[in-house]
Amino acid sequence: MEDDEERVTLFDVVYGRKSEKVVLQQLTMVAQVPSDAADRTELGARYENLITQLTKQHRLGCGITGLLLIYPTCLLHIIEASEYLLDCFLNELRAMQEQPDCKLLEAKVAFMWHSLEGRQFQQWSYKVLTADQINQNPLFTTLEKVEESVETVVCRVLTQLQELVMHLKTSKELPGAILDNKPELLNPPAVLEQLLDRDELLSPQQYLQMYHSPLNICIDFGQVNLRSFF
Repeated sequence: MEDDEERVTLFDVVYGRKSEKVVLQQLTMVAQVPSDAADRTELGARYENLITQLTKQHRLGCGITGLLLIYPTCLLHIIEASEYLLDCFLNELRAMQEQPDCKLLEAKVAFMWHSLEGRQFQQWSYKVLTADQINQNPLFTTLEKVEESVETVVCRVLTQLQELVMHLKTSKELPGAILDNKPELLNPPAVLEQLLDRDELLSPQQYLQMYHSPLNICIDFGQVNLRSFF
């Protein structure tokens, strides 16, 4: 018979795996940006500087990976990191938006993926999309405006991103280079702009407020009145 001290339970295995690695999360965000091309290039460099600073400040973290796509009128940002680093990123983003020279306008958190099993992007990178890449895409020009639920629109965005991720797994190129050759993998800007108009989605400020707010737990919940049994 095995000794009790040598037995390993399922809880020990799961807890051991969780303690050995940092649990990844993935944030998908959309935001409105100015239409000036120079401002959009500056915005990309500003994001890159922010990601670099966060990585240097938190060397013990799991690092930051993801993709920033800057359209002529909006942006789509996917960022993968630990819960703590994502919290730091959103706080820095909020501070950035409060600055007078901020180039980032309204923003919405489209999706937060908790306990990501593995990274979908090997590094963080950004790409500024030109007006020609958008206007000459036949999939965008034939897109009809249809009133859809916010869940449907978010699923459309995430499905298109998964198509890009599948191509990344079989290619050594950066996402920007793949999108140059396969523009059909891009999410239509009209779809992203729909998310900016949906009140169901939270802004980064609202998300942080909800994240840091304590849960209102009723202390009477779960208590049993013994007199009810008599």
